[in-house]
Amino acid sequence: MTHPSPMQIVRSFSDAMESMDFATGLQYVADDIEYINSPNTTVRGPSGMMAVLGPFFEPIEENEFVIRRQVSDGNIVVLERLDRHRVPQGWFELPVTGVYEVHDGKITYWREYFDFDTIVKEMQRVYGAAK
Repeated sequence: MTHPSPMQIVRSFSDAMESMDFATGLQYVADDIEYINSPNTTVRGPSGMMAVLGPFFEPIEENEFVIRRQVSDGNIVVLERLDRHRVPQGWFELPVTGVYEVHDGKITYWREYFDFDTIVKEMQRVYGAAK
């Protein structure tokens, strides 16, 4: 019996989050996961993670997480992605790189790297188009 690799666990987690099946996604994270969304946002646990992600995902109707590159070394996984999000006003895209650590079949660490200015510009472009 083979167990899922760290890459398989992270990809399954990413697939669930992409489809906004948060209940399934949270099955892949440890109770004490450390989630860092930006330099000033570090939370622990699934509830802390969803407190950060919930407001972001709320207006989103559909996601596409395009994996550009994926690398794993032991229990560390890195996914370079283009996250595409559809809101009522249209699609916006965010280049993101996620770094994950997996221990005992659960994600224990997840840090996202992105350019904040890109997020601001995309939000202004999409939400500004609705005026």
